[in-house]
Amino acid sequence: MTKSLIELASQEMGKIIDIQGGVGVQSRLESMGILPGKIVTKISAQLLRGPVTIMVDRRQLALGFGIASKILVEVNKMK
Repeated sequence: MTKSLIELASQEMGKIIDIQGGVGVQSRLESMGILPGKIVTKISAQLLRGPVTIMVDRRQLALGFGIASKILVEVNKMK
């Protein structure tokens, strides 16, 4: 199942499969270690389009709502 980062529930994990943005967005995220293939965990989000806190490579990062909405992740449901 594919979702954007903002659609993940708190503490849900997924593998980044695509970043839908221009070169500037992609290079900014790359400099933070957010790349396709990485596993990301959503820690928390604020109401009303506030920042989204994630964990990538044992580091917590806060992303704005707009940037977080451009990151697509593949979520595997556990049975």
